[in-house]
Amino acid sequence: MVGTTSGRMAEVLLLPPTFGELLRRLRQGRGVSREKLAVGAGMSVSYLTHLERGERGRPTRAVVENLVRCLDGIRELPCPDRRHLFDLAGIREADAPSVERLRTETTADMRHGLALRLPHAAGYFDARWYLLAGNAAVGALFPGLREGDNILHWLFGDERARRALLDWDRAAALSVAGLRGRIGRLRAGEHFAGLLAELGRYPEFRVLWGRGEVTYFHEPPRLRFRDADGGSVRALDFHIYDVDSGSYPGWVHFFGAGPAPE
Repeated sequence: MVGTTSGRMAEVLLLPPTFGELLRRLRQGRGVSREKLAVGAGMSVSYLTHLERGERGRPTRAVVENLVRCLDGIRELPCPDRRHLFDLAGIREADAPSVERLRTETTADMRHGLALRLPHAAGYFDARWYLLAGNAAVGALFPGLREGDNILHWLFGDERARRALLDWDRAAALSVAGLRGRIGRLRAGEHFAGLLAELGRYPEFRVLWGRGEVTYFHEPPRLRFRDADGGSVRALDFHIYDVDSGSYPGWVHFFGAGPAPE
């Protein structure tokens, strides 16, 4: 009997998720017919049927947004399901999150995790290099930088950055190359136009941007910092990771600084 059961289980074919399968599950979970969802989303019933069966190519952004709006109007669509629909359609959501929105999503548990890393600096920043949260050691390492500030503005516009960072040239080049990389990954260049216009007033930023260099921080950068008293020098390795934000994937990153091994 056990062998028979095992054999039956082995015959079950598990398939990866698809846009159509998720759409059908969300529709049926709300007890709504194809006809009602199609009318509400402004499409034909036959097209919706093809989408659910996977008989058409990937839908356009407008189609997905109309479906999301209609499903959400019937019953609130959780953020993970909304994100999954866009991901399976191969589309990133159009709206860029504000710095304030991302800061509100920095939970108490996330901040507690930063505190546990003391005495080493650790924090969260967004794809535009805005500091979302940092522990007490961040303020000592980056004098004058506060939560909500832009790290690139601090780096290029605050003289304290040049005094604190012995490797200022390398830090500046890596930061600009990292910004270029994130813009490419997010495919959201229009949301960075304002920031680039602001940073363009710094001649050194314009030069570095013009080089076209890109980095994804696969290797932890090593940078030397001078203590606030102007005396001792520390070499620190910076580990940078993406944070899997349920609402805004690709927009939030973590950094942690640790002593570089001798």
